[in-house]
Amino acid sequence: MAEQSGAAAAACGCAAVKRPREDEVASENNQNGVSASSVPMEVEQGKELDCISSVIPGWFSEISPMWPGEAHSLKVEKILFQGKSEYQNVMVFQSSTYGKVLVLDGVIQLTERDECAYQEMITHLPLCSIPNPKKVLVIGGGDGGVLREVSRHSSVEQIDICEIDGMVVDISKQFFPDVAVGYEDPRVTLHIGDGVAFLKAVPEGTYDAIIVDSSDPIGPAQELFEKPFFESVAKALRPGGVVCTQAESIWLHMHIIEDIVTNCRQIFKGSVNYAWTTVPTYPRHGLAKLLNFFNGVIGFMLCSTEGPPVNFKHPVNPIDANESHCKLKGPLKFYNSEIHTAAFCLPSFAKKVIDSKGK
Repeated sequence: MAEQSGAAAAACGCAAVKRPREDEVASENNQNGVSASSVPMEVEQGKELDCISSVIPGWFSEISPMWPGEAHSLKVEKILFQGKSEYQNVMVFQSSTYGKVLVLDGVIQLTERDECAYQEMITHLPLCSIPNPKKVLVIGGGDGGVLREVSRHSSVEQIDICEIDGMVVDISKQFFPDVAVGYEDPRVTLHIGDGVAFLKAVPEGTYDAIIVDSSDPIGPAQELFEKPFFESVAKALRPGGVVCTQAESIWLHMHIIEDIVTNCRQIFKGSVNYAWTTVPTYPRHGLAKLLNFFNGVIGFMLCSTEGPPVNFKHPVNPIDANESHCKLKGPLKFYNSEIHTAAFCLPSFAKKVIDSKGK
C-alpha cells in the first residue's frame, strides 16, 4: 500500500503523540535496544519521532483520523531507517513481534509477519478468477509484494507497475528483499510517476487485470477512490478484464465502501463484489486503547468489465495447485482456493449495505 500522500503527513495524526525531549529519546533508545548508530541524525536529535510513543516508551503508535479514538502500537526494537521523500515520510523499524515494519506518513504499510495475508489476497483473488491472464498493471505497491505474487502466474507475459515514490522502491529492496523480489522478474517494467495520469494514457483494452494497491483516501490517494479513476480503469481493461482495489475496513469505513460500491456498479457492467481478509497490523476495532489484540480487517473491491463472465467467488485458475512458482518466491502462506471463496462471505451488517447499493 505504498501510494501514500505527502499531504497525509499532517492528516495522519501522528503529531498528536507527545514529542519526547532529546534526553528522553536517548534514554528510551537505550532501554529498548535502539542503538544510536542505527538511527539517522535527525532521530537522535528528537526531531523526527512523531510516531514513537512517549506514553508507552519505545513503542510506535499508529494514530489517524481514519480511525478516531483508536490506535495501534508495536514495540520498537531498533529504528533501521527514517527519511523523507518528495512525497512522504518513510520509516523502517525492527519490531518485537512482527519483524521489520514499513511505515509511510505514520501509517503501517507492511510487516514481515503478516504481509502475505494482504499481498496474496489482493493479487490472487483477481488473477485466479480469470483463465490465463497475460497483461497485468499494478498501481502503487512500491514495496514489490504484489509483483512477487503476480509473477507466480506463468501465463502472465507483461507486468507493469506505476509507483509514485521511488524511495519506497529503493527502501523495500534494501530492507524487505523477500517482498521486493518481484522486481527481479524480467517481465516487470517499473514506471515512477502518478498512477492516475499513467492510467489515463493507457490505450483502451490493454490489460487483463489491474491491481490497485493504494493507501487510504487522504490527499492525492483520494483520486484512486473516485469515479473518474474507476472509469479510466474500465477503459484500460479488455472485455471480461478484472480489477482489484484496496477497499478499506467494514468495521471502520462503511461510508467509504458504500461510495465505492455505488461507483463501481455504475461503471463496471460485469461482476462487482466485495471481499475481505485479516491483516493484524491493519486498521482494527480497538476501544480507544493504545494497544489491542483484535485482528485487523481490510477489504477489496473486485469488478469485471462487460464480456466473458467472471465469477469471482469460484476461482478457475488455481495457483495453489502449481508449486513451480515457489522456487524463488517461497510457498504461499495465506491464499488457497478455499479461502478465496470464503473471502466473499460477508457479515450480515456489511452484506445488507453492499447488496443494497446500485440495485
